Amino acid sequence: MNGIMSSTNLHDSVTLLGDANAQPSKILETFPNPAPNRDFHIHMEIPEFTCLCPKTGQPDFAVITLDYIADQHCVELKSLKLYIVSFRNEGCFHEAVTNRMLDDLVNATQPRFMRVTAQFFVRGGIFTNVVAEHRKAGWHPQITVELAQFASQSNTRD
Repeated sequence: MNGIMSSTNLHDSVTLLGDANAQPSKILETFPNPAPNRDFHIHMEIPEFTCLCPKTGQPDFAVITLDYIADQHCVELKSLKLYIVSFRNEGCFHEAVTNRMLDDLVNATQPRFMRVTAQFFVRGGIFTNVVAEHRKAGWHPQITVELAQFASQSNTRD
């Protein structure tokens, strides 16, 4: 097969995809990186993150941006969606939840590089942006690699 994985092998570890009864949870599923011999930039925008202020119980809203270079595993999108929704009724400080997401995603995928950016909407007249990063020990981006910049909502078409 020239190193190309069949879709059956590629998705053996994925159980939530296609499960109409799947509920929000902290389970992050992964699938094998289809090109582990190459650094490639995976960019995701999650515009509907919600959690609660741990002091007031008022909702906080944020846009979460996930950028990573996978090593052996990629995060599966439905499990990521259910993971993100699982914070909806939890009290979380912005800094804590951003770092928790990074820790959980790194534990699940063991990437070469990962950055989680949380852009929280205004609360008390203050916008909060939190950026947390992970680099695998010994990993350095290739000199010729420049991570692309994506405009906000870059997947929206007119």
